Parts: sequence; structure tokens; C-alpha cells
Amino acid sequence: MIDLLPTAFKATLSDTALDKLKNIVIEGETWLLPPLVDLCARLREPGQQQHGTLASEGQAARSNGFLHVVIPPDTNPILENGSLLKGLRERALDDGGIYLHILGALTAGLEGTHPSNIAGLKKGGCIAVSNARRPFANDLVLLRTLEYAATFGMKVFFYPDEPSLSNNGVAHEGYIASYHGLQGIPWIAETVALSTQLLMVEETGIAAHFSQLSCKSSVELMRWAKDKDLPVTCDVAMHQLYLTDDNLEGFNAQAYVLPPLRSNTDQQALHRGLKDGTIDAICSHHEPLNATAKKAPFAESTPGISNFDTFMALACQLVRDEILTLKQLVDKICLNPAKIAGINEDYASIGGAVVIDPNLEWQVTTDTMHSNGKNTPFFGQFLQGRVVETLFD
Repeated sequence: MIDLLPTAFKATLSDTALDKLKNIVIEGETWLLPPLVDLCARLREPGQQQHGTLASEGQAARSNGFLHVVIPPDTNPILENGSLLKGLRERALDDGGIYLHILGALTAGLEGTHPSNIAGLKKGGCIAVSNARRPFANDLVLLRTLEYAATFGMKVFFYPDEPSLSNNGVAHEGYIASYHGLQGIPWIAETVALSTQLLMVEETGIAAHFSQLSCKSSVELMRWAKDKDLPVTCDVAMHQLYLTDDNLEGFNAQAYVLPPLRSNTDQQALHRGLKDGTIDAICSHHEPLNATAKKAPFAESTPGISNFDTFMALACQLVRDEILTLKQLVDKICLNPAKIAGINEDYASIGGAVVIDPNLEWQVTTDTMHSNGKNTPFFGQFLQGRVVETLFD
């Protein structure tokens, strides 16, 4: 067994858990890692329980090694009332067995016109604030809102997108979208928003995290920002590392996700950004959907991929393909996300461990997926690598 579990985490395991660990016998190589930390997942509760719940998706997260999950504020109702957050966290732990970390709404109602009650959100235990993928009324609103958030020492999570350029598109603007007659989303829709937000960070000094970068130019902009020592970090969704817009062939709605799957060139740039440390973390961007959500024509279906169940197999593939070493992978999916979320102390004190068999071959089916959402472009495929035990007292 390759043991990359920090000593502090081992100290949190009970004698029963340690005995269980000793009795886990798997042929070949296994990995012992700290619990995974996910910087972006939608668990669908509150407001969209037809797709998933804190219980169903929490249990799916835990079964796949995620003990800490960050959710964005664009639920229904929007997460802008600090007094409601404690109940969500308690139910996530009681019913789903996970620790929920909440991004509060940066602007009131996520309408992008004026700041939310950031003081109340901080008091309610939000780890940061965000406007999700919702636009701001103008750049002045963005600037003043960031200045206001900075007075409370709140980090801001961005999901960069310029709506006037993405223009309700559904696929990466390129040959595949043109061939299928789909409204395209140019890569510049992401980078124009990202460049503006980075300049605002430089002006205000606020700490910021940029989630789900998808294209080459975004990686280059983040490299520039880090060279200037701006207080920024970023992540990429796991599916962007192994899927491209080629997977949309035949109007495959299972591959419809926002931000869209990009080109092979963009994917290679994401790999390089992971290797050289420009990209700090990998998130799941888990978005479970019910059986009917993907049955409409491509552009009318609901975007999203259920990612908890396939996450570790793709993570193992990153090591096999020598895109990351195992130690680098632990940084990207465990340690760095905990730092970014600002939960380092709780992460270590809560502890836990995950046992992974990187060589376990399994087929993605309704029976092998723990999530309520079976919406995945990997459905029916054989993948290699899976969590076999999540140890947590």
C-alpha cells in the first residue's frame, strides 16, 4: 500500500477504523490518502430535489472519498440568509455523512446590482462569497462589491463568463458546434470575464478563487496573475481533462455542460497548467440530473454531468498518463482544496482516510453509480480505479 496519509489524520482514526484498515486486503497496489475536498458540487438541495438531495448526493460523495464539499449559492432559495445555513450543514452531516461548506451570495438575489448581507453570511459560517455564473450589472458594481467584501476579509469565488459573448450558447464555438448547428460559446467569453476580474483583484487586493477554467488563454492569464503575486488560485473540473467537444458528436446531450467541453488544444493546456502548478486544484463540478433532463434535444436539455462516481477513476488515469505524480494528485484533490476553502484546521482535526484501488476495473452503470444522477458521458464504459473504503469516525 502506498501511504500518503498525513500523521495528523492517522491520529483521528479509532482503533476500530485502524483494524479495519489492516484487514483490507486487495491484490496489487492500493493507495491510502486523506479525504477528498471538492471545491464545486451541486447537491440539488434546496430547491431541486427531483435531481438529488443532501442525503443521496452526500452519501454518493462519501462513498467516492469526498468528505468535504463546497456548494455554490445558486440554489432555490439562493444562499443569502446566514441564519439558514446551519440547518443545511447539519442535514448534510446527519443524512449524507459529509461536511458541507457554503459559498454565500455575493450580490443580493445574485442579481448583480448591489451587495448582499455579507456580514450576515460571514456570521452564518460561509467560507466565501460568489455570484456563481450570474452576471454583474456593470464593472462598477463588481468593483464596489469586491471592495465591500474585502472589508469583511471574505474570499470571492468566480466562475468567469461574459454573457454578452457566451450569448446563451450550448457548446464550444468550433467545428463540432458548427457541424451540428449548435449555438457556440467562444473561449473569449471566459477570458474576457477572467481578465476583468483579475484586474479587479489587483485593484482591491481581495483573495479570489477562479473555478472551472476551461481554455488555454485562461491558463495563460492565471500564469500571468501568479507571476504578479496576486492573491489568486484556480481549479479545473475533472471531466475537462478527459473530454473535449469531440464527445458532442451525434448530439450527445450527456456531454452538455457549462462551461462547455473545449478543444484538444485547450485540454492540453489544462494538462500543462496542472503539471506546472498554475492550476491549483481539481473539482468534480458534480451536477446530478434525473432521467428526463437529458431526453430533450441537445440545446433544450439541461446542462450538467454527474461526476462523483467517475472522479477517482479519472484521477487514477492522470497518474497513469504521467500528467501528475501521485503526490501531486493528493495536492490537487485533497490538500490544496482544503487550503483554498480555508478549512485547513477543521480538515486536519476531523481527519479520516480513503483507500483506493487504482487498478480496479468497473463498468459505469445505474447499479455501480451511487449518485441519484446517472447523467454521464461515461455511461456503459469500463473505467479503472475506485475508492474501496472511506474511513471516518
